Amino acid sequence: MKQFEEFAEAIHISFNDISLLARAFTHRSYINEHSGEGLLHNERLEFLGDAVLELIVTDYLYHEYPDRPEGDLTAFRSSLVNTIMISLAAQELNMNEYLLLSKGEAKDTGKARQYILANTFEAVIGAIYLDQGYEVSREFIATALFDRLHDIVEKKLYKDAKSWLQELVQEHEKITPVYKVISEVGPDHDRIFEIGVYFEDTLEAVGKGTSKQEAEQDAARNAIEKRGWMHEE
Repeated sequence: MKQFEEFAEAIHISFNDISLLARAFTHRSYINEHSGEGLLHNERLEFLGDAVLELIVTDYLYHEYPDRPEGDLTAFRSSLVNTIMISLAAQELNMNEYLLLSKGEAKDTGKARQYILANTFEAVIGAIYLDQGYEVSREFIATALFDRLHDIVEKKLYKDAKSWLQELVQEHEKITPVYKVISEVGPDHDRIFEIGVYFEDTLEAVGKGTSKQEAEQDAARNAIEKRGWMHEE
């Protein structure tokens, strides 16, 4: 349990039951390889943590943006608590160092590791909630995530960039942007796509991502920024 006591110290929470935190880091695959040790995996804690996370983020958004309609608040929340954002928060907390995984899962990187980290982040929230209650859970989430909201709102990261770009290009240029794959690198489970967005035959911007959709969104947002359209609706 020593490593989990170290993690608890790093996040400034003194657990009454440190085994809850250990369970939060225990992936189902690890249980399969250590079936005789009486361990429990983190999926029930993840289920609980997901609900706690949604409630706390929703409560924060409701009070932080009193003039925004429900649709905007929903978009803000979706942008903040998606797999990419949560896994980034988990990485910044060095959760990778504490994961209990099977030997096979431990080799995975890219998307597979993103999902594991995001689920673990939610499981840690579940453990904190059970052990320390709502307010400590809220403080943990606020410290790990709320600063990201300013970028999401300021840079309009909550908007679907491809749809937004198409509206802007049709308004300004009277054409439709086209996306083309420039390159694909890496193994199937950890592939990086580079995609260009073209205005007629001119390459306007390039985006990267772990899927074609993600790379297209990145390319579209880069094109919007390049053209100085970021503050247009």
